[in-house]
Amino acid sequence: MKNKIDFYKNLEPFLECKDFTVSSEIYQVQKNKAFDMLVTIPVPKNLEDYYKSEDYISHTDSKKSLFDKVYQAVKNITLKRKLKLMNSFNTSSKNILDVGAGTGDFLKVCANNSWNVFGTEPSKEARNIAQQKGITLQDDLSKFKNNKFDVITLWHVLEHVENLEEYIYQLNSLLKNDGRLIIAVPNHKSYDAKYYAAFWAAFDVPRHLWHFSQTSISKLFALVNLKVEKTIPMKFDAYYVSLLSEKYQSKKMKLISAFFRGFVSNYKAIATKEYSSLIYILKKV
Repeated sequence: MKNKIDFYKNLEPFLECKDFTVSSEIYQVQKNKAFDMLVTIPVPKNLEDYYKSEDYISHTDSKKSLFDKVYQAVKNITLKRKLKLMNSFNTSSKNILDVGAGTGDFLKVCANNSWNVFGTEPSKEARNIAQQKGITLQDDLSKFKNNKFDVITLWHVLEHVENLEEYIYQLNSLLKNDGRLIIAVPNHKSYDAKYYAAFWAAFDVPRHLWHFSQTSISKLFALVNLKVEKTIPMKFDAYYVSLLSEKYQSKKMKLISAFFRGFVSNYKAIATKEYSSLIYILKKV
């Protein structure tokens, strides 16, 4: 690796955000102008404790609340779309690595469609749920240091990574020369991010350590000579994030307001291309 980049250097104030999920603590979200990226400060030493909540839905298969039911319903639709995207790549060995695989649903769908599946997930509870579905997950990337993959996916994972630059180098080393890296992350340049500001649910401090723009992703992965080949909008995210944001802002379930804001965000993004979340497809230069 080249000289390590200090992403916390020369930051500018941006806004203050509250942890609405676990602690109710206040965090600073500051701007790194060089990478057009926002940074959460400080990073808790016991960061893993901030994931220990029934409200942290990606680590469970819960269908108790309305949010749970909406999340699970949308997940089933997006899984089909993700599989279609994977099958669009012309790969010989069909080896896929899903980083931060949660409870294993995406890899289960891939395995059922002739992919050789591998995955990581730091949460022991989520790994156990995945195992019940027949999907074995490792706790970190180091377990795959001698492997190469046709496709590596990170579905809303990169924003959680503590050692960002090191992780980018690791991902690049695991990717075949003709492989594809798929990154899905929230977009802090979207209309819903600007509208909800400190109440925007996708800031999700302190679990989200980084908040990316399209410029951020291009600049970060240029460090390892990976180039954005294509971006794909995640239109459902605007509605789901708006639903949570309305809850944080007004402490009420405001379905109509959330649907309206999600619609406006997607409509404005037709021109700006700044959707609430984006999928980036990257390849080696």
